[in-house]
Amino acid sequence: MESRWGDGGGGGGVGGVGVVRDLINYIYCIKNLRSNIICSKIPGLAPRQRAICQSRPDAIIVIGEGAQLGINECQFQFRYGRWNCSALGERTVFGKELLVGSREAAFTYAIIAAGVAHAITAACTQGKLGDCGCDKEKQGSYNQKEGWKWGGCSADIRYGIGFSKVFVDAREIKQNARTLMNLHNNEAGRKILERNMPLECKCHGVSGSCTTKTCWTTLPKFRELGYVLKDKYNEAVQVEPVKTNRNKRPAFLKIKKPMSYRKPMGTDLVYIERSPNYCEEDPITGSVGTQGRMCNKTSLQNNSCDLMCCGRGYNTHQYSRIWQCNCKFHWCCYVKCNTCSERTEVYTCK
Repeated sequence: MESRWGDGGGGGGVGGVGVVRDLINYIYCIKNLRSNIICSKIPGLAPRQRAICQSRPDAIIVIGEGAQLGINECQFQFRYGRWNCSALGERTVFGKELLVGSREAAFTYAIIAAGVAHAITAACTQGKLGDCGCDKEKQGSYNQKEGWKWGGCSADIRYGIGFSKVFVDAREIKQNARTLMNLHNNEAGRKILERNMPLECKCHGVSGSCTTKTCWTTLPKFRELGYVLKDKYNEAVQVEPVKTNRNKRPAFLKIKKPMSYRKPMGTDLVYIERSPNYCEEDPITGSVGTQGRMCNKTSLQNNSCDLMCCGRGYNTHQYSRIWQCNCKFHWCCYVKCNTCSERTEVYTCK
């Protein structure tokens, strides 16, 4: 019977090799077709990103996990603020874009770029991606000054950062001030990640002595990175574009001060426009408003009812909770409990 895969024939000869080759090609075509279909259905990707998705469908899953990691951390860091990142995470792998070039947009771009770099690096270390692994330059060499040698599996942060740069920055195709702002904050997030890579060491020696040490770099916990970026958000620098004489396109960003052309530091978060108050719903600014948000009547922080509710006042909700408490075992053989109750009040913004 003639084979449907091409060369006919049995398993051991030339025909068998042809069948295997055609089968491999068929499987490759199916995988390529599936990746094309998957990548075409992901909303919000730039053309260059879609091309990367089609060539590396294994990586796009990790990229999505990294972007979600950044969005989740954003929502944690701003959970008590008027703007709490709740508008993010909608529709696209990167979440809803903030159209205003504010501090909040600066934080969003930095934390997501760092999240993608973190996720890619972690996947490489765990062997989940095909063309990367441990940092090969941190294997076997000796550090005479510090008295230890590289060993173990150091996280290849340069690969993760490079992948994040190629993929995340591919969104920025316009040549304007906002693009410069986004690219700067993307890079700031990645640099802060790289500078917070901890060094872990293991001692080797007789009876637990530390005559020699093997060390390797690891990824920081993303929560720690979130706190660092939140501090950077609080210290964010307002900038403005500087245009060249030859055309009207902005060449670089400078700190917004009269008679000054000083550029921001590489790890500064930068913004162009002042933040809105986020009191009312506004899709342009990414504000969902604070109506219905829970607040703290006695707090002096951002979650206080005065600040959170923007002077509109708040509603008081009373709840009662009843449960079995102070249970004791009696001989023999039963358990007797008291009934406890608690009345609580919850406050929400009008």
